[in-house]
Amino acid sequence: MASDVLGVGERIDGVSLGNWLVLERWMKPGIFAASGEADEIWLHRATESAELESLLTRHRDTYITEADFRNIAAHGCNLVRIPVPYFIFGDVSGHPGCIEYLDRAFDWAERTGLKILIDLHTVPGSQNGFDNGGLTGVVRWHHSPRAVSYALNVLACLARRYRDRAALFGVEVLNEPIDWLTYAASPSSRQAKAKSEARGSGPIPMAFLKRFYRESYRRLRPILAENQIIVFHDGFRLGRWRDWFVREGMQGVMLDTHIYLVMAEHFPLFRMIPERWMMSCYRLFVCWNERRIRRAARYTPVIVGEWCVANNLVNRTPSARNAVYREVAAMQRKAWSASAGQIYWSYQLRGNRAFLPTIDPQSDTSRLDPWDLTHVWHAGWMV
Repeated sequence: MASDVLGVGERIDGVSLGNWLVLERWMKPGIFAASGEADEIWLHRATESAELESLLTRHRDTYITEADFRNIAAHGCNLVRIPVPYFIFGDVSGHPGCIEYLDRAFDWAERTGLKILIDLHTVPGSQNGFDNGGLTGVVRWHHSPRAVSYALNVLACLARRYRDRAALFGVEVLNEPIDWLTYAASPSSRQAKAKSEARGSGPIPMAFLKRFYRESYRRLRPILAENQIIVFHDGFRLGRWRDWFVREGMQGVMLDTHIYLVMAEHFPLFRMIPERWMMSCYRLFVCWNERRIRRAARYTPVIVGEWCVANNLVNRTPSARNAVYREVAAMQRKAWSASAGQIYWSYQLRGNRAFLPTIDPQSDTSRLDPWDLTHVWHAGWMV
């Protein structure tokens, strides 16, 4: 790849615009309050069409604006990762599209000097069963040739629409296709609202994922310019890819891995660790992931496409809250320097920052949320 490609010369320092065009209930519960549903697909199903259109328009118009792009650029970021749903073009009955908002994002990015990574975050039937896949507890997408073909067509349409835009960094073909270990450990894999819809659900096999990635590349590479990147998520199995992309002859590709301290803390062993050892355990976990990144990057550039400073040690030591977050941020950013760059999850939660000027970051930061990068900036947790 040419040295002027972001992530090759200049490192990527980005942020995801989570919960804007793909809704996640935990990030803004108020949207789901009236319906009581757990995910976006069921929200759409449970809400009368005119009311749904109004609800989504109000949210999409206000949650992210050009002012946010200016704010992101002013804080030194150079890229935004934008999760989009499979129904982005508005061609799926019952699911209002949102392509006009992605069009606006490209205008805003070009005015503020930011690059955009388009991230296909959901597919029909879901690839992971998480709420971020749109349909909790269901992982059936890979069983349907029609659904797989639909996803490929969406990717090709997105690539054609934006290939001539200066802000386009690239396209991520699929967010977090689930492996067997993550599927077995995830509570959401057993939380489908309609059990019949979830019947036959299961993890995405590596062989299938390779076929899908191969076909995605075949479709997208002729459309995109050579300096526009095709990004592939590791499917929670970073170490298994080795030189596969090289052997496939793929050019202009990067591998995305997502690393969260809070996910490691879900394992029972972490919950048994005494408070005084927690920071050392974080450091070991981060260093282990740094080594994994370095090994994978021998063959294909790696992006830490999702990470954040959230951790459970702050709940045990609230008096040291600021110090813990700063140390956790510093150790991760140092480790992620082994990669082509990192992208924070997420830019904001709930869309409410009006109270930030009332918070003194040197005293009480208990109302600030580590998943919200605007809060992290305000608190000075990441310098």
